[in-house]
Amino acid sequence: MATPHIAAGTGPGAFDFDRLTLDRVSRHYGRRRALWQVSLEAAAGEVIGLLGPNGAGKSTLLGLLATLIAPSSGTVRYGGRTARELGGTLRRRIGYLSHDLQLYAELTARENLTFFASLYGEREPAARVDAALRSARLVDRADEPVQRFSRGMRQRLALERALLHAPRLMLLDEPFTGLDDRSATDLAARLRALGADGGIVLLATHDLDVIEDVLDRAVVLQRGRATPLEREERTFRDRYREARDG
Repeated sequence: MATPHIAAGTGPGAFDFDRLTLDRVSRHYGRRRALWQVSLEAAAGEVIGLLGPNGAGKSTLLGLLATLIAPSSGTVRYGGRTARELGGTLRRRIGYLSHDLQLYAELTARENLTFFASLYGEREPAARVDAALRSARLVDRADEPVQRFSRGMRQRLALERALLHAPRLMLLDEPFTGLDDRSATDLAARLRALGADGGIVLLATHDLDVIEDVLDRAVVLQRGRATPLEREERTFRDRYREARDG
């Protein structure tokens, strides 16, 4: 998969950042505590795994970083500024792949990517769309409606949709869902390349066998609390099991 160079935006209001900081971030839904005083720093070039059981707060954390929900308390800073301060200039620097793949089933793969390229204000949308279709291995299906695609094909297309504008911060929620072995291997290589190109990558995943060598470090979320795991001789899988069962 080809990786677009991650570059700052241009023109009025252009903004870029090289560090993401969470300071004692909590998120409540009524009496339910989804996140509790999570603190984390991530720098450009890092690929960080979010580990934990279903319901641990991983999707909530990603949605919060994507500015789709606000923290109940605590602060998230992109560089040295908050989402409230930055508004739309920040969202142009974020790519987000959620469980909802955010594709229009009645449109073709090409039409989906062209539409999102127009939203991102891409200067050469046709060239970028063609490159994305090649990366997704969908050139021969580019003009078919997405509703005919398998889950794996949709997943590959949705990844390209999230990366179409070369964002600085990439937030991926179970990105290996529905992928065959080749596609999973391609995605792992893509994530490694995105980090090497200066991206900040956070992904929630259970696929540690595939992603083990890609992660710089990981965070275990349990009942809304975060425990950091730095890289060492033992695998992230073994240490995750230890943290989960301890």
